[in-house]
Amino acid sequence: MAGVSQFNQIFCKTCAVAAPQLQSGAKLAFFPANSVGVVGKAVGRVRVSAGEVNRGRPVVLARTALDDEWGPEKVEPEGEGSTVAVVEEEKSKEITSLKKALVDSFYGTDRGLKATSETRAEIVELITQLEAKNPTPAPTEALTLLNGKWILAYTSFAGLFPLLSRGTLPLVKVEEISQTIDSENFTVQNSVQFSGPLATTSISTNAKFEVRSPKRVQIKFQEGIIGTPQLTDSIELPENVEFLGQNIDLTPFKGLITSVQDTASSVAKTISSQPPLKFSIPNSNAESWLLTTYLDEDLRISRGDAGSIFVLIKEGSSLLVP
Repeated sequence: MAGVSQFNQIFCKTCAVAAPQLQSGAKLAFFPANSVGVVGKAVGRVRVSAGEVNRGRPVVLARTALDDEWGPEKVEPEGEGSTVAVVEEEKSKEITSLKKALVDSFYGTDRGLKATSETRAEIVELITQLEAKNPTPAPTEALTLLNGKWILAYTSFAGLFPLLSRGTLPLVKVEEISQTIDSENFTVQNSVQFSGPLATTSISTNAKFEVRSPKRVQIKFQEGIIGTPQLTDSIELPENVEFLGQNIDLTPFKGLITSVQDTASSVAKTISSQPPLKFSIPNSNAESWLLTTYLDEDLRISRGDAGSIFVLIKEGSSLLVP
């Protein structure tokens, strides 16, 4: 029940005469004169002073079904929930647009190796805008999003450029550079896959990582692995290759390749059965750290300890489709 002051406010709003007429659907609330410590007098007009009326018969108050003894029900402003939903939808659309523009800007850069200074500046600007809208402010606390295989789409890390440039050699191609994160065992595997007309192989490193902050992980490399070359059963040569700015016709070599096809097939089975070659990593290169500045279900942006940028796309994402 309301206090005396609240009761007086209600009383003043509802009591104009001692016996008001009731509207259809109205409810009656009976307040005996002695139930709230005040008295009333139903003679002529009701005189209300500071919490006190003259003693008399009980006063009948009328209260509609729309109000209760605490006053009209407060109604929250309409549209607040829908406004928040609209804002979130607009933010999601903007992020999607920025991601598409970023991926489109990688075209022709060979993962950053061939990017011009103008293209690099454009990429950095798009990355900065995405980082400002990062939907995962604490990536290391969202390990399920980090988990899985990530394909390198772009980097400014000069240490990778010699490796990427090997893909410009005749008949040799860098098929894929990837990073696989196992968040349950806190392991990371970096892998590079090469392909040629005779075989495919890979070079990878295994590492453990430790969480150092909501965005930063410390990585300690343990070993490197050179995968066993997988010789192809059928050797296919292109019509020509470009080397030192000149096109070399490979048609004359196709007859020679055909004659050794059977031998290559048997050798492939022998070599492919051998275990991969493991090697240790020098202590000077054994540790590094990585700062994740943007993370969602299909895109990850990280910055290395040398100020380098890495943009990776989750395996299976539609962003990988050209």
